[in-house]
Amino acid sequence: MLRRTAMGLALVMVISGCTAPVKQQQVNAQYSLPLVKSRSVAIGIPRNAPSAPQTIRDFKPLAVSPTVIRRALLDEHQRWVGTPYALGGTTHRGIDCSALMQHVYGEAFALELPRTTEEQVLEGDRVAETNLKAGDLVFFRPPGPYNHVGVYVGEGYFLHASSSQGVKLSRLDNVYWKRYYWQARRPVERTQLAQRVMLASEG
Repeated sequence: MLRRTAMGLALVMVISGCTAPVKQQQVNAQYSLPLVKSRSVAIGIPRNAPSAPQTIRDFKPLAVSPTVIRRALLDEHQRWVGTPYALGGTTHRGIDCSALMQHVYGEAFALELPRTTEEQVLEGDRVAETNLKAGDLVFFRPPGPYNHVGVYVGEGYFLHASSSQGVKLSRLDNVYWKRYYWQARRPVERTQLAQRVMLASEG
């Protein structure tokens, strides 16, 4: 009798030992769902999972990576590179620096800039050269009657319509551009600018 009781207890312990981890695995799986909640709709995670968003308004997406700004600007470079400079020009047949900025901002960010350099330099907030980020407008005062504008794309480069070589990337630390550097402006905060890349791509 004692032997049967001992065997019964052992059997209960074995059964308990098998079921407890299964339940624990279910709990662990259930509470690991928030780690992938940003993909919950796409992969069909149940809506009643703990902390799962209940409506689209409940989604709190992370700030869009600023790398999308640089990527969008480099796409614009590919679109316009080699276009000759033409004072007053606005097309691929010829374009000036401020018109290029209008196109770049309109196409990459669905954002309208004023037509002239004099108006563009009044946009947004001034930023220090040491704090330049992709998407900032950079302004120069070279010799002659006209100021010059380009857009910073990161890693020391800016995109612009050069009067001698057309649309190209140039380095800010180039002796010429460094000498005539004037100021930089941030027309829109970077988080908004990154989000507008998505809007422009949908348009």
